[in-house]
Amino acid sequence: MEPPERPEPETGPDAGPGDAARPPVGAPGGAGAGHGPPSWAAAEDGTETGADADEVSGEPESAETWQLPSLSTGSWVVVSLAVAAVAVGVVFHLAMVFLHVAPSNTASKEYRSTVDTYVYPEFEQNWKLFAPDPLQQNIHVQARAQVRGPDGRLETTEWVDLTAIDLTGIQHTVAPSHTRQNELRRAWSFYTSAHGDNNTPSGVRGHLSQEYVQRIVESRFGPKLNGGDVVRVQARSATTSVAPPAWSDAKPSTGTQYQETLWWPVATPGQENAS
Repeated sequence: MEPPERPEPETGPDAGPGDAARPPVGAPGGAGAGHGPPSWAAAEDGTETGADADEVSGEPESAETWQLPSLSTGSWVVVSLAVAAVAVGVVFHLAMVFLHVAPSNTASKEYRSTVDTYVYPEFEQNWKLFAPDPLQQNIHVQARAQVRGPDGRLETTEWVDLTAIDLTGIQHTVAPSHTRQNELRRAWSFYTSAHGDNNTPSGVRGHLSQEYVQRIVESRFGPKLNGGDVVRVQARSATTSVAPPAWSDAKPSTGTQYQETLWWPVATPGQENAS
């Protein structure tokens, strides 16, 4: 079936100026030049074609519908349990840290032992940085050992700066070890607070603090050193005052102050301790 012919443009006296300027269908420059019927023309079956058909459908023909990957029931159960476990762990951690740093209250007193067991030593919070008078000293913990060689002679090593070794391990590190940052500092602070003059321990805490520092030193040196057996160890602190700013009138003490512990025998099975 051929499409109906469009009437020829009127050229008589009754034709308007716009009718004479409209080119005929199929003429060069016309709406349907070289492309058959114009875009407004309907197809023979009554459906719209071209750009109008895309507008009616509501989406381009090349569009693809994205769907979530389907998971089995068992997989959903595993994912749900994992998310729930992580959420419970986060809530528990925040609750323990909150009770640790919060002012003393009924809950913190009731669960003090549980909170301390969880927080120390990895998650301890120290707010001295924000105190009105923060620490103004650099304290380095050093240690040395007595080594019994194969010939039975005792040799005393030089002082080893354990704090400097830890600082070297955390400098320029994106996620430095919490142990390297705080183990020695907290152990020595515990030791000094639990000992009086002449390294006299103050009750049970004094003995515990001594064992704590001694175990750290022994683990750093190891059972053997310089070809011999480590039989005794000793620790000390080297305290140096931080230089005050230029606008301050403070006059800190100069030089380095040392505080030494006694010699501690290393108990090794089958090994005689130094007398």
